Amino acid sequence: MQLCVIGAGYVGLVTACCFAEMGNRVVCVERDPVRLARLARGDVPIYEPGLEALLRAHLASGQLSFSASMGEGVRNAAIAFIAVGTPTGEDGSADLSHVLAVADELGEALQQPCLVVDKSTVPVGTAERVGQRINRRLASRSMSFRVRIASNPEFLKEGSAVEDFMRPDRVILGCDDGQSTEQLRRLYAPFLRNHERVLCMGVRAAEFTKYAANAFLATRISFMNEMAGLCARLDVDIEDVRRGIGSDKRIGTHFIYAGCGYGGSCFPKDVRALIRSAELEGFEPGILRAVEARNALQKTLLFQSVREHFNGLLQGRIVAVWGLAFKPGTDDLREAPSLVLLDALLAAGAKVQACDPVACNGMQGRYAEALESGQLQLTESPYSATESADALVLVTEWKQFRQPDFARIRGLMRMPVIFDGRNIYDATELAGLGFLYRGIGRPLAGHCKASAA
Repeated sequence: MQLCVIGAGYVGLVTACCFAEMGNRVVCVERDPVRLARLARGDVPIYEPGLEALLRAHLASGQLSFSASMGEGVRNAAIAFIAVGTPTGEDGSADLSHVLAVADELGEALQQPCLVVDKSTVPVGTAERVGQRINRRLASRSMSFRVRIASNPEFLKEGSAVEDFMRPDRVILGCDDGQSTEQLRRLYAPFLRNHERVLCMGVRAAEFTKYAANAFLATRISFMNEMAGLCARLDVDIEDVRRGIGSDKRIGTHFIYAGCGYGGSCFPKDVRALIRSAELEGFEPGILRAVEARNALQKTLLFQSVREHFNGLLQGRIVAVWGLAFKPGTDDLREAPSLVLLDALLAAGAKVQACDPVACNGMQGRYAEALESGQLQLTESPYSATESADALVLVTEWKQFRQPDFARIRGLMRMPVIFDGRNIYDATELAGLGFLYRGIGRPLAGHCKASAA
């Protein structure tokens, strides 16, 4: 099938590469000349496991190509996917300017009937607006056809997006006509040979489902983080509680890990957008407001814990930070808890030695002054980050950080104190090695004496 994917960002690039993998001919339209040049030579501008191999394979095969021209992109396309960004606007709503601009361009560029599909995360009613704008432009050009509109929200997790697309747990098709439903069913059939998990619904329901899914997952995280705060007051280990409630099949084990807050490009933005949608309808979203407030507070807890440990005296202290990306498997720093921590540590006069397997390059702009002065240092080795450190803070639970040589770290650090922002370490084991261990919603373990080193 001939496809056009508009936008070569995170969602668009994964979508284009995976559809090409199944034998479709895909043209991806991207207007950023720097990104376009990189993609044309097979250089992936984001870190996502498996994506670069797909990109290079299908550039070589001719199944995938990139263009700055909308006309070239939609020429002979049976389906055009809109996959441009919907960042948070000043009032918290989703900024639809990019989506609506694409709609106007499509109305000027299309020469044949085409199914236009919203892949971007957009508020309810956006597909209708997109269709109206395209069809008005087509009418003004005296074109004899009109486009059909559908919603096909993405459910990709950064760090496993290619796997999620190739083996989806569900595909939601939001269509208001049978022809569009059948066309998208055929497109997705190769991805669903072993399990038919297509959910068909109306366009508006599909748009809302994406927001509701992300808001629900964010709610689970914030609920557990609030329980962790209460556990800390009651001398209860949240990890015991997690295992206890996770064994209940009605609850399950996913997204019930206490930690230092969620980040990324989806949960924060989508919760805010859903709150704003509710406000516009005169509906009070009390739960969603609480979710957002809890997460904002949660991102400050690591710094508060470090500051409390040192009695507020952080000037000149050396703090090792493991993990900068908002989650493992990505270089995405958007809304990352690490940024809240770093901002506070640097403002308090601490020196930070940070390590992340892939996200260090993204720090250059925001922290140029601190990097130049040496107050912030980025290291490739987690052990180098701990040299002469007064504390180690685990923010992102990369695999490289899960089973380090703690005896070696104990010798490198000036004061063996660990703040575990993801509760991945065994408190008893670390206490036995001479560390003071502080988790999220877990009892304090061990003691701290200055290292002989």
